[in-house]
This record gives sequence, structure tokens and C-alpha cells, in this order.
Amino acid sequence: MTIPRQFVLAAGGTGGHMVPAAALATELLRRGHYVSLISDERGVRFPGLFDGIATHILPAGRLAGGPIGYARAGLAMLRGRAMAMRLFQSQRPAAVIGFGGYPAFPALLGAFACGIPTAIHEQNAVLGRVNRLVAGRVDAIATSYADVERLKDGWRGKTHLVGNPVREAVVALRSQPYPLLEEDGIFRVLVTGGSQGASVLSEVVPDGLAMLPVSFRRRLQVTHQARIEDIDRVRARYAELSIAADLATYLPDLPEQLKWAHLVIARAGASTLAELTVAGRPAILVPLPSATDDHQTANAREMTMIGGARTIKQSAFTPIELAKQMQKLGLDPPALQNAAGRARSCGRPDAVRDLADLVESLDMPKGDMPIGEARPIKFGDQAAYA
Repeated sequence: MTIPRQFVLAAGGTGGHMVPAAALATELLRRGHYVSLISDERGVRFPGLFDGIATHILPAGRLAGGPIGYARAGLAMLRGRAMAMRLFQSQRPAAVIGFGGYPAFPALLGAFACGIPTAIHEQNAVLGRVNRLVAGRVDAIATSYADVERLKDGWRGKTHLVGNPVREAVVALRSQPYPLLEEDGIFRVLVTGGSQGASVLSEVVPDGLAMLPVSFRRRLQVTHQARIEDIDRVRARYAELSIAADLATYLPDLPEQLKWAHLVIARAGASTLAELTVAGRPAILVPLPSATDDHQTANAREMTMIGGARTIKQSAFTPIELAKQMQKLGLDPPALQNAAGRARSCGRPDAVRDLADLVESLDMPKGDMPIGEARPIKFGDQAAYA
């Protein structure tokens, strides 16, 4: 029988941090626990993620802007730590779990000061800045990849490979077959740059599709997520090329779009990669070159090496290169279906279950609760690819 407990999740205000935190919140609530969220102004603006969950906004400065900026950030974090300590003293949570982003930092500092068990979840294949600052002090580190850069040897004993939680609607796609692709049938392409879209995709993709043979181009049905400042121009370009395309600045029905997609053209954000591999959809990936520590390139490595994706550096992402890769994939349905299977093989559909098991075990004596697949990993561990 599960004993209801209070858990606090702390996440910065980007989709990459908030989506897995929301997935864990849903699972913990389903198990009968109580959940609250610590975030910033951006985090509470994501529609539908934390409806009905008590949310606390703490000051958390960003480490930027030189000495003055660092000083301001330090003061903001100290204020956030003090607020977190008062919150924890009134709630006394069983554990505090950080998902990265600056708002997680004062929450974890407050937990350390109050002696509350802690864990962090790293969505990317490179340990993020805030997670690096606290990794030595937390009780457990949950990772999404078997190989995580910037993870020190001394932390491996408390590191558990769980994967990156995705929405239940995406997990449900795993039991459904890859959409039928006939030689002369509709070829569905999903273009997404993450929660904010990506201008480079809007600049390159329409012109790249225009270079495809006419017989192939006429089969295309494109769903394209674009930035608000790009959407009218991109819509006009597709119309000029007579390519059937639906455009939006936000895709609330992304799981439904994934369900029917034969190929995805996307950035290599952590949530995007997790959804592609759980659903089993082949992709052309264009990592964001300005991402901290080039973590998107690291994220794409596993799916690319296994044959489920092709990665193109942004500097090499031209209409000609895209058209070349599209023809290699799109004109060989068996190869594309094989790529879908390879993408699926590195998905971790039980990530939220394994993370919840790990979180529940934090305030229990060692050995009292098994942790499913959330097992300690070693450098070079390849079991995740089985």
C-alpha cells in the first residue's frame, strides 16, 4: 500500500524542463501522493501542464552579465533559498526533485539546508549547469542517456538511467504501427523546432522540398510549426510551391501529428528526442548550435548512431542537402520503416514509472523498494541500446 507523501518538483521555465516534470507530477498524483511545483514566471505559463497543482514562484537569478550580474544573481538565489526553506518547514516534503533551470537551484539549496532528500533529473546528454552545481550533494541523479558528458566518476554510484518522461499520449503511439507508406501514397512530414519553433527550419525546409522531383513533391503533406514572425512568409512559400501544408505557431496535438508522420524534421531538444524514440519516428535532426555545451548534438548522437535519424549541422543544412537526404529516405519505404524501428529501439517508454520509483525510494531505508530499470550505470554502459 502506498503511503501518501508530499513531493516538490523544481524546474526552470522551458519546455525541456517543464514537460518531464509535469509527467512525473501526473504519475505521483496517480500513485496517491501530493505534489507542488517551484518554478519561475515562464514555467507557469505553459498551458495545461500543472493544472490543479500548487505552484510557487521563487526568485532565481541567472549567472550572466559579469560581476554585477553575478552579484545580483547571488542575492536572488539567497532570497529564493530562504523562501524555499520557509516553504519546506511548513510542508516538510518527502523529497525535492530538480529538473534543471535556474529556479531549481534555490529550491535544492533550501532542501540541503533542511536535510530533505533530493534528486535531479537530467534530460540532455550533457549535464546542465545547475545540475552540475548540485550533483555532488543530491542523493540521486536520474539520467536520460547511458552516456552523459560532464558526469564525474564519483557520482556514478548514485546515478540511475531512467530516460526522459514523455506524455501518455506519446507512449500510446508505441503500440501502434508505423503509418503505412505506399510508393505513390501521401508522404507526411512534420517540421518542429520545439516549443519556440526554429527560424532556420522555416528558411530551409520549403526550398529544400521544392527541389524534390515533382512526382515526390506532389505526395507531400506538411505540418510545420513556425515562429509567429515567420509563419505568414512560410505559408506563402508553400502555397507558391503548391505543397500542401498546415502551419501553426504551437502544436497542442503533437502526439496526433506524430502518429501520422512518416518523417520528422526537427531540432534535437531532449523532449523532441524522447518523443521520437518512444513513438518510433525517423528524423532529420538539426541541432541548435548555440545550445549550452552543444548538448543538442550530444542528444542526437544515440539516435543517429543506431540508424534512426540523420543529423545535419546547421552550417550544412541547406536546401540542397535537405533534398538529398529526403530523397534517400522518402523514395525507399522499406528503409524508412527500418529507420523507424531503429528509432523505436532506443526509446524508454517506462521513464516516468522508473523515475517515480526512484523518487519514492528517496526517503526510505536502502533496499526497501526496488527501482525497476532505474539502475546505477557505468561509463560506456551500452545496455540502454538493447
